[in-house]
Amino acid sequence: MSHLFLKWVHVVSATILFGTGIGTAFYMLMANRRGNVLEIYSAARTAVLADYIFTAPAVVVQLATGLLLVQNLGYSLSDPWILLSLALYFFAGACWLPVVVLQIKMRDIAKTALEAGEPLPGHFQTLDRWWIALGALAFPAILAVLYLMVVKPIVWQP
Repeated sequence: MSHLFLKWVHVVSATILFGTGIGTAFYMLMANRRGNVLEIYSAARTAVLADYIFTAPAVVVQLATGLLLVQNLGYSLSDPWILLSLALYFFAGACWLPVVVLQIKMRDIAKTALEAGEPLPGHFQTLDRWWIALGALAFPAILAVLYLMVVKPIVWQP
């Protein structure tokens, strides 16, 4: 596999990962703030689907192509910027996995409320607060990984 193709796939998967994440988060956040149960259900259902179709594959491709680029370019996994990138990447993933679970629960709660013609139960707001908190932790971590990916501060010492 050529270096340029590998790099292109890596950049495209980073774009998909970041774009899908921020896009679905925005639509879900806005729907949850408006409080319309149908809109909340639709946004959560779409966010869960987007995570399966786009985010999950991009997560795998990002890691695989990143490791291949490290190897192909002669970097070491012990380089401080690569270690930091991997730590932030796995931290963001540790936040994202519970977010997916929360989105599934929120989608199901909204569907049940919608079918019953009732408002969302009180514990929906608790799930929403956790969803926001975890996303707020993951987002800057991903931004930092993107920064490190572009800048590659080889001489950086912690």
